[in-house]
Amino acid sequence: MPLATARRALRRARYGHPIVVVSGLPRSGTSMMMQMLEAGGVEPMTDGVRTADESNPKGYYELERVKDLEEGVDELWLRSARGRAVKIIAFLMRHLPENFNYKVILMDRKLDEVLASQTKMLTSLGEMTETEDPRMRKLFADSLARTKSMLAFRPCFEVLHVKYHSVIEDGRKHADELNRFLGGQLNAEAMAAVVNPELYRNRG
Repeated sequence: MPLATARRALRRARYGHPIVVVSGLPRSGTSMMMQMLEAGGVEPMTDGVRTADESNPKGYYELERVKDLEEGVDELWLRSARGRAVKIIAFLMRHLPENFNYKVILMDRKLDEVLASQTKMLTSLGEMTETEDPRMRKLFADSLARTKSMLAFRPCFEVLHVKYHSVIEDGRKHADELNRFLGGQLNAEAMAAVVNPELYRNRG
C-alpha cells in the first residue's frame, strides 16, 4: 500500500469519514460544483438563507455558520458535516481544524472572469464595488495562492484541483474524476447533466 494511502487510512480510522469541502474564490464555480455533488448523491450542507437570484439561478448552496470560522471553530456542526458537502470560501480554509479529514474540491477560474462576475453580481445587488481595482485583483490572487500552498502541506486535506472552464467543456470527464476522488459510488451521469454551458456568462 502506498505511504500516502496508508496515512489516509490511518487518519480515517482516527478521525472518521471526510467532510467534502468545495472551495475557491467567489464566483469560481463553487455553486455549480455543489449542484453536481448533490445530483451525484452527496448531501449538501446548506441552510437556504441565501436564495437563488439572477447571478446564481440554481442557488448558492451556502451555510451561514461557515462565516463564523474566523471567530472560532464550532466542532459540533463540523462533526455533522462528515460525509456531506459544504461550501467554504478559500480564505476561510485555514481555520479548519486538524482533527477532521477533508476531501477538498478546489475550483480554479480565470481571475479576469472571477472579477467580472463578481462586479456584475454586486452591481445587480446595488452594492458599490471596486473589484476592478488592482488591489482586489492582488487580494484574490494572493488568497488563492496561499490556500493552495496550505492545502498541499496539511495532512488533513486531500485535494482535487478543478478548472471551471474545463468542467464546462467536458462535464462527463470531470464527473468521472469526481466520482473516483470521492470513492466511486456516485452517479456520474447525473453529475455531468448538471453542467450548463449557458450559465458561463463571463468569459475571459
